[in-house]
Amino acid sequence: MPRSVNSVASKARRKKILKQTRGNFLSRKNVWTVAKNTYEKGLTYAYRDRKNKKRNFRSLWIIRINAAARQHGMSYSQFMGKLSKQNVGLNRKVLADLAMNNPQAFEAIVNSVK
Repeated sequence: MPRSVNSVASKARRKKILKQTRGNFLSRKNVWTVAKNTYEKGLTYAYRDRKNKKRNFRSLWIIRINAAARQHGMSYSQFMGKLSKQNVGLNRKVLADLAMNNPQAFEAIVNSVK
């Protein structure tokens, strides 16, 4: 009896990965083994960078809060320390947004913790 292989499923599996690697350079898009390696490495980068994205945004928020706080005569660490002592429940994301888009509200927060 001849060997039975499910070529429909295996072709669909390959096609799915080759579709994901479209737009890559040279053989990374159409040679099966190279495309598969590219795809798998891309998934690891995606996983890693979902974590790094959070890190980068927190860093950006801290930079913005520091710049805005220094305009009112405080450093970032002094400002955040006084905020936590007074139990102000605003996180860095909200504070950075206020510092950028609503300086009057940020100034009111700084004056309330001084």
